[in-house]
Amino acid sequence: MTLRLRPYQPSDEAAALAANDALLADEFHFLLSWDPAMSWSDFLTALENQRQGRNLTDEQVRAVQLVADVEGEFVGRVSIRFLLNDFLAERGGHVGYAVVPAQRRRGYASEILRQALEILRAEGIERVLVTCDEVNVGSVAVIERCGGVFERIVPALDGGTGIRRYWIGESPR
Repeated sequence: MTLRLRPYQPSDEAAALAANDALLADEFHFLLSWDPAMSWSDFLTALENQRQGRNLTDEQVRAVQLVADVEGEFVGRVSIRFLLNDFLAERGGHVGYAVVPAQRRRGYASEILRQALEILRAEGIERVLVTCDEVNVGSVAVIERCGGVFERIVPALDGGTGIRRYWIGESPR
């Protein structure tokens, strides 16, 4: 089966909401920036604006959110940030990904990250920051499998979990 990263389509609403519900059980969001009060069309417009770098809030950067599709089934998603604000530079990184619980341990996370790295390189970003919760051993393995070099742990906020920081790609010159 081939995993393909692609933009959300108007016909994806039901599948995307189901994936979002599945991840909420893990206290994680599939649909970033989704507000149940907004229409699906408005959500797609907001994603396109963010991809184009238009009408961004102070917290947003130019980014793209893509669904990971395997033969028409949503197995995960990725958020690829082309710039880093202060929060992303410390804790969030260039790439955030998720795999729906029923699809885990099949190599999808590694393929999502691999394809995200290709997209970033096509945008001229060679050195990529990827982070994960300190206790997320699955993500640690994925990031290291994709060439991540551990930098440090950022201390937890408000009693939460620390963040592991990894760099993938060329070192600074």
